[in-house]
Amino acid sequence: MLTRERYMRQIRDFMDKPVIKVLTGMRRSGKSALLELTREELLARGTAAANIIHINFESLRYEKLKEYHALYEEISSRADKADGKVYILLDEIQEVSGWEQVVNSLRVDFECDIYITGSNARLLSGELATLLAGRYVEIQVYPLDFNEYLEFAAANPDEAGLSEREHFANYLRFGGLPGIHQMKWEESRIMQYLTDIYNSVLLKDVIARNRIRDTALLESIIPYLMDNVGNTFSAKTISDFLKSQGRKLSTETVYNYLKALEGAFLIHKASRFDIKGKRLLETQEKYYLSDLGMRHAVMGYRDNDIAGLLENVVYLELLRRGYSVNIGKQDVAEVDFVANRGDERIYIQVCYVLTEENTVREFAPLEAIADNYEKIVVSTDSLISFNRGGIRQKNVIDFLMGK
Repeated sequence: MLTRERYMRQIRDFMDKPVIKVLTGMRRSGKSALLELTREELLARGTAAANIIHINFESLRYEKLKEYHALYEEISSRADKADGKVYILLDEIQEVSGWEQVVNSLRVDFECDIYITGSNARLLSGELATLLAGRYVEIQVYPLDFNEYLEFAAANPDEAGLSEREHFANYLRFGGLPGIHQMKWEESRIMQYLTDIYNSVLLKDVIARNRIRDTALLESIIPYLMDNVGNTFSAKTISDFLKSQGRKLSTETVYNYLKALEGAFLIHKASRFDIKGKRLLETQEKYYLSDLGMRHAVMGYRDNDIAGLLENVVYLELLRRGYSVNIGKQDVAEVDFVANRGDERIYIQVCYVLTEENTVREFAPLEAIADNYEKIVVSTDSLISFNRGGIRQKNVIDFLMGK
């Protein structure tokens, strides 16, 4: 199993600290593997196997423990028999009704270090936030970044001989879910795998968890989102579009469905930010996908979508690096991303290829910003790399790899 150091560093930083480690993210993004890597790290540090309680609630073996009293009794029994501190690793904890009470009680009753994973953003809302305020840390897990993708691809004999550019083309087409590298590298097999994951996430984490009855309506919204990656729109825009297709629904219903898709980590919302006015705007946001491979499994791959796909991979990379990301409004012009992390800010424009015709258009919104934060234009150009008035052009692969 390959070590995803971006996340393992964070986990190590909080090992044996008095906070519950909460790993969140879309199904099959690698949370379970990180929990197994955590277990291996604990064993390597000399922790006795009997002191590690590892339960995966997707396994039928633990079906009876999905009732929170039964779960507490099982863990308590094993913890009482352990010699010294126990490490509790609970995978897909949202499958347990009342799990918040179990985790809080374990924290109080035993000398323990707790790690949990979940596939729903609401994991950290409601009762957990009340019971454990200030006592947990969230580590959000995303599909593979491009460096990780190259590492996983190198371990698959079918991919090992590809060039960096070929890998990047596959990254745009097939996305970053780790499991695609564990099979024979054929498009039909990969797309079937991605389709199955998409259906599983939709059924378990969106429809069932949110008790959605009109699944056909939900499934008519998702293609609209997928087809408009990189475009601004609102819940009302979707409502009006579907009404034009003969599907009547309210803006409120669309909004609730969007929240359900966000909750399952299928999509991420980027609000607009008025750079001059220094305020968030409430309309015309953008939505980006957690994994482009699932988009192409559902809709097919189209070369003319490249601009939106590039935006999507840059947006996700900024999230992985710990930035909060908005779309920038500079007078009537748009800046693709305004990324903030602490007191640091970066402005980024994303474009497919810079030409004589579009260079001014891409650089002008950045040139109009009257501050000294870093400004970058990211494109696929690799033969040129230049600096225009302090604004750097950077190749997208170099940007993703941190060069």
